Amino acid sequence: MLHLHTSASINNSRTINRSPLSFFIKGIVGATLLNCSRAFLYPRMDRENLHRRMVHIETHLEELGIELPAPPSPKASYASTCMTGDLMFLSGHLPVANDGTILTGVVGPESGGLSIDDAYAAARQVGLNLLATLKSELGDLDRVDQVVKLFGIVNSHSDFKGQHLVLDGCSDLMAEVFGKPKGIHARSAIGTNTLPLNIIVEIEAIVRIKPVD
Repeated sequence: MLHLHTSASINNSRTINRSPLSFFIKGIVGATLLNCSRAFLYPRMDRENLHRRMVHIETHLEELGIELPAPPSPKASYASTCMTGDLMFLSGHLPVANDGTILTGVVGPESGGLSIDDAYAAARQVGLNLLATLKSELGDLDRVDQVVKLFGIVNSHSDFKGQHLVLDGCSDLMAEVFGKPKGIHARSAIGTNTLPLNIIVEIEAIVRIKPVD
């Protein structure tokens, strides 16, 4: 038998395709395909890092139990930061504890100086001061797009050769706070026989900043 399809029957079939049930089915299929593509594009670790980037950094600091000190003031005739383009240059920061105490001493346990663990903790404290300055200047640490580079100087006895291990205190903090990739940075670490105020370590930073939304 010959079946004739009139325009009315065609319109009815189109109406069926637009029914709520068809939209529901399409939505389920679309969501499944989207989740599959995400799983393919972002392995487990990358998805966790992607989620971290969606969380406000201040909230993440609270989750880590990290309290930032008050932003430090310059100790001489210079500015704490200088902005050029989308890069912020942070002057050398000191290991100032949250109570305002400046951490001092010379590193080199074999010569009676501070241990690597003590110096590592001092470098971490410098990192907290860098974060405090960034928050003070930017208002929101989520505007940090990339920690580009750290440069650190360690107050060292002449026989101490572990300056790179000391700077890990600051580097590990940046990675912990900002995650990958934006907390991972280039770095230089050197030793010197003296530093201003006899501080243990001084660290400066270059950070790329997101524009204000």
